[in-house]
Amino acid sequence: MTQDKKVAPMSVFERYLTVWVFLCIVAGIALGQFFPNVFQAVGRMEIAQVNLPVGLLIWIMIIPMLVKVDFGALHEVRQHVKGIGVTLFVNWLVKPFSMALLGWFFIRHLFAPLLPPDQIDSYIAGLILLAAAPCTAMVFVWSRLTNGHPLFTLSQVALNDAIMVVAFAPLVAFLLGLSAIIVPWDTLITSVVLYIVIPVVLAQVWRKALLAQGAEKFDAVMARIGPWSISALLATLVLLFAFQGEAILKQPLVIALLAVPILIQVLFNSALAYYLNRALGESHSVACPSALIGASNFFELAVAAAISLFGFESGAALATVVGVLIEVPVMLLVVHVVNRSKGWYERTL
Repeated sequence: MTQDKKVAPMSVFERYLTVWVFLCIVAGIALGQFFPNVFQAVGRMEIAQVNLPVGLLIWIMIIPMLVKVDFGALHEVRQHVKGIGVTLFVNWLVKPFSMALLGWFFIRHLFAPLLPPDQIDSYIAGLILLAAAPCTAMVFVWSRLTNGHPLFTLSQVALNDAIMVVAFAPLVAFLLGLSAIIVPWDTLITSVVLYIVIPVVLAQVWRKALLAQGAEKFDAVMARIGPWSISALLATLVLLFAFQGEAILKQPLVIALLAVPILIQVLFNSALAYYLNRALGESHSVACPSALIGASNFFELAVAAAISLFGFESGAALATVVGVLIEVPVMLLVVHVVNRSKGWYERTL
């Protein structure tokens, strides 16, 4: 299987994603200030409440990631039942609900006096969308840096993406309801079909067609389209910050405050998954990707859903972008910690 081989090293875009995101913030804000009419015209390019340029960029973001996912590897999950149980528990029960709780505590209460009152619901919605979207396929790269079990990583990404197809919409709706936020069901279902179901189908059809031409062809195409996802994400962020620029210039503190619950949640989830795997006797090569999957968010999907549900200029969209901003440095921190703690992890196993 192609994914059993070495995963390609991180590209320049992936390794310095946080730097690129900062540059896109600056570029987006500047372009939005200097060319407001251009971006207003882009914002009006809609059909059935779907912005066409953004929709196209989102497909370019998500599909290359999903092509790497082999749903045929799901049968491999039986070999590491404990690790799978921990990963699913953290990803689908702890992650979204803990984020809703952190959003309620920090955004609705502790930081509320420092935030614009009319955007608080939207910020919380963005945090929920971020936590409800499971791991990105970039986990393949993070896992390789920890010498993680490749088949476990692959099967877990596939399993979580399969669950996401049916669970994302009801989970988001439930958590938004708990947070007293009106659920835009029509737009939510449209987003799931447009940004999950259709990309999954297209990606798997493309994957099969490539593999039919041989593993070398598949690997060559994966290497070639690798930068597409990150490039499309960065282009989307330029558009997003062109619309958000005015609000950010007036309230830069908002980004720092939104980062607090995201940072706490990511570190807590990774630590919990790592500890539970150790307590249950799973190997370090399984615990590492489990911790990384628990920490990671499918930020491409979260950004897409936030824009689709609440709009470019919403607090929800801004909250998901903050998630993108801290994803890479935090994931690299988790990689460093699990590598340095291998001796401790295996000491009593």
